[in-house]
Amino acid sequence: MSLPESLVLIDVETTGANPVRDRVTEIAVLRIERGEIVERWESLVNPECPIPSLIQRLIGITDEMVAGAPTFANVADEVRARLGSAVFVAHNARFDYGFIRSEFTRIGQSFDAPVLCTVKLSRALYPEHHRHGLDALIARHSFTCDARHRAMGDTEVLWQFARLVTDVFPADVLARAVERAMKQPVRPAELPVGVLEGLPEAPGVYFLYGDNDQLLYIGRSASLRARVTEHFSPSVKGKDADLARRVRRVDWEESAGELTTLLREAELLRSRRPPHNRPASGGDEAFGLQMIPGRKRPPILQRVVLGGSDPAAWGDVHGAFRTRKEADNLLRELAHAYQLCPRRLGLEHGSNGACSAHLAKRCAGVCAGKESITAHDERLLGALGAVRLRAWPWPGAVVVTERCAHSGSEAFHLLDRWCHLGSADSPDGLAQLRAKLPSRRFDLDIYRILVRWLAADAHHRAVTPLDN
Repeated sequence: MSLPESLVLIDVETTGANPVRDRVTEIAVLRIERGEIVERWESLVNPECPIPSLIQRLIGITDEMVAGAPTFANVADEVRARLGSAVFVAHNARFDYGFIRSEFTRIGQSFDAPVLCTVKLSRALYPEHHRHGLDALIARHSFTCDARHRAMGDTEVLWQFARLVTDVFPADVLARAVERAMKQPVRPAELPVGVLEGLPEAPGVYFLYGDNDQLLYIGRSASLRARVTEHFSPSVKGKDADLARRVRRVDWEESAGELTTLLREAELLRSRRPPHNRPASGGDEAFGLQMIPGRKRPPILQRVVLGGSDPAAWGDVHGAFRTRKEADNLLRELAHAYQLCPRRLGLEHGSNGACSAHLAKRCAGVCAGKESITAHDERLLGALGAVRLRAWPWPGAVVVTERCAHSGSEAFHLLDRWCHLGSADSPDGLAQLRAKLPSRRFDLDIYRILVRWLAADAHHRAVTPLDN
């Protein structure tokens, strides 16, 4: 027998994924001694808070079912007695362990136990497979589960897995795999156990907090668990390592998809401005360049305010900039590449005689009468065409719909002419949004997000044009 002699197979159902914020609703325990079940126990637990409707649908445990159940404080002595000094075994074990530990902390008690994660054990023993969730194990090994997502049903699957690996693998191989599966991941000393394991493999935004609950950083990822765990990898160096050492709490919001995540991150960075993120730029200061029709004397380009304005009123606008320096740098590059006159572009003062670029043979000579204004300005318009703002691909407003396979959540984003008019999490919410349609207000960050997102052809399938 190369599994530990005393094991407690345990599964908890909860109101959510965060062991600091959420609560236990059900506990199941199988006590194993020398390969035999010696005790079986399960109980619903009153979480003393409402169970989210999504969790009720997924797990099947309702507010009514737990209303008369004991609280954790009422069953704490029973739980501790059954766990004893045995190895705490669970699937994604630090999640379950984190919840049990947090529940004991709430009633003023400590709890510690050696932990064996069967996800890690499966990875160590079956490295040829990529998926090691409970559903994957059930399908791969033909396990039976009479009550999936209920505590005892899931615990019974762990018992089947424990018997399988004991029979299939030599004792020394299994012992090495157990040692690897019991190794604790690297984490800040003050980050509560179970938080990282509670992170979903779903898209969303996450929040890293330091001392005194100060928000340090906001990030995003297509897989929250994978990305947040990277922050605490031993290979992290420099400023990233300093950030990881300062983290005391992690929180997150799941998203319905990539665009939902990007839009939410942009909103949060602008409103909360965490110190370890690059400063949010705002957006209302954005401007573009427009040629002044029929103007003979320089400069012939004028700034057009874009931020907060309606794109329908712009006309022929080129580029989008936050500062004059950005715009001037672009114009200098174009002048050099196309032999344009920096004076006519407003980059150089003076009104008579050749410009400095012409004297250096970098200007075709409109300033010296060697080129017509028409020829120069046509070349300028051609050069500016490369930085012209993208044309909106549809006649009017569209809705982008995203659905997350992991959580089942939905998001509906109302967009028009690169402007984000609003979002809803249900068709009814979308209908209400359309009924009081907000005005278009251009935001450069949103424009860049949408341009990048729509560059993927697959994303166009999520777009539904609206009748206008």
